[in-house]
Amino acid sequence: MKFTGKAIKYGDNVDTDVIIPARYLNTIDKKELASHCMEDIDKDFVKKVEVGDIMIAGSNFGCGSSREHAPIAIKESGISLVIAKSFARIFYRNSINIGLAILECPEASESIKEGDKIEADLDNGIIYNITTGQSFKTNPFPEFIQKIISCGGLVESIRCGDIK
Repeated sequence: MKFTGKAIKYGDNVDTDVIIPARYLNTIDKKELASHCMEDIDKDFVKKVEVGDIMIAGSNFGCGSSREHAPIAIKESGISLVIAKSFARIFYRNSINIGLAILECPEASESIKEGDKIEADLDNGIIYNITTGQSFKTNPFPEFIQKIISCGGLVESIRCGDIK
């Protein structure tokens, strides 16, 4: 499983209230959630994100409440992968459950700059910064998690017949 996209970068402790503000939690419409993704810290996010882009973040990404709306908003906005120094545990699990690929790699998080072109190979655990030529090693995703992500989430993977 490979991803290629432009890096959109954020810092440490980006909480779920910033990813999708609570005032928008009265909808389950994925497109509506995506239209407000990151707006409290980056008004231009929805204008600059393109399908396939890769979000880069610092430590403790997704801290705060346990809402699934946050990874849904990120995924639906077009982000294909989030790479961070570390994730809040409930955000990590919610991301896998809804089919958003996420990787922990502190070195990549620190080195990748906004706008860099990134390629990530989840099979082999390699992140490559095409812009700078740097590469970073991380743990490859287990095959069963890759199946969940490729099917679009845990529920969808059951429908696909990949997870029983």
